[in-house]
Amino acid sequence: MASEMMEALMALCQEKHIDELYLIDRLEQSLAKSYTEVLHLDWGARVTIDRATGKVYVYKLIPRDDSMDEETGEYTEFDEEDVTPKDASRIAAQHAKSEIMDIVRNSARQQIFEEFSHRIGDIITGTVLQTTPDFAFIKIREGVEAELPYFDQRRFPDERNERPQGERYSHNQRIRAIIVDVRDPNSSQPPIRSERQRPSIVVSRTHPDLLRRLFELEVPEVYDGIVEVRSVAREPGVRSKVAVSSMDDRLDPVGACVGPKGSRVRTVVSELRGERVDVVLWSDDPAKCVANALSPARVSRVIVDDDNNYATVIVPDDQLSLAIGKEGQNARLAARLTGMHIDIKNESLAADVMRELPHDDVDILAEEGGHRCEYVGPTGIQCRNMARPGSRFCGIHEKLQELSDASVSDDPDSLI
Repeated sequence: MASEMMEALMALCQEKHIDELYLIDRLEQSLAKSYTEVLHLDWGARVTIDRATGKVYVYKLIPRDDSMDEETGEYTEFDEEDVTPKDASRIAAQHAKSEIMDIVRNSARQQIFEEFSHRIGDIITGTVLQTTPDFAFIKIREGVEAELPYFDQRRFPDERNERPQGERYSHNQRIRAIIVDVRDPNSSQPPIRSERQRPSIVVSRTHPDLLRRLFELEVPEVYDGIVEVRSVAREPGVRSKVAVSSMDDRLDPVGACVGPKGSRVRTVVSELRGERVDVVLWSDDPAKCVANALSPARVSRVIVDDDNNYATVIVPDDQLSLAIGKEGQNARLAARLTGMHIDIKNESLAADVMRELPHDDVDILAEEGGHRCEYVGPTGIQCRNMARPGSRFCGIHEKLQELSDASVSDDPDSLI
């Protein structure tokens, strides 16, 4: 019986790549604790396992009177008495099963930690194995699983919520996510809510870097480093903004990311389940960067306070709601994208401010080589078109203005 147990242990150690001596030491320590309780030993026990036969020996520890440590009040030396029970090998076999399962589990988690701890920030593709009310299990490959948590932050403030708004997962569904954490099995920190039983790898679909990695997969210029993703701002599941720049002056970075007829950005949007993605041009000039970040709204003027990291943006009256966005979403994402506090005003309310501006402030329309058509309709809304070169009006309203300025002849024959 004992020799068969040792043969099985050795075979399992070779199969699972576990050190034989380490396993036997763990068994001896576990058995010593158990026999201390079973035999009601006051000073503990020491257990040895014969490496050849597998026979178990249990020794009762008896403290020596002259080995008392005055500082700690504990004995340092013990005599041993053989108290091996008849069924020691049977109890050892039961303990071996639990210890082996624990060692195999920890060994697998340690191997996963060593492999994936250096891959934080990488994108992975997996399939959904199981979903619970709090998280989903994602299969990366055979024997390697990840956890995508979506805990209720009000109930579990210490947990994560890495699922975008409105997303739901089904069995065998293929998803892409980014690795945000790998749990260390040897960490001294206390685990939270059955963390030891959950997968070691934690992935996210709300992290801004997921958008960056998706563009690397879909846009060769981003992968090669010709186009650089400078900043990303996300409201997961709703809308995102991506600022890009190009190392090559001849290459349009926005067009490269959007792709022919929007094919590249459409693939990214499809992976994000319909999340709207705005790709804008990055500029080292803070004023131009803020103006681009507020796209699709058109901006008239940007006043930048570098000391306070503050930007005042003046937009046409009919562009104010578009610049702010629904519930302030467009302005909020632009502020995250540029890292600046943005204050948006329309031209009517900011007329006094604009008159007091020094000449060196940034006028976006003037830098673009033109100005807006000065025609104001009956409703009081100014024309959105750019004026023609050398004229105050666009092509349409220039003709209307010429007709309104033309004198009407009193000769009725002139109308024929």
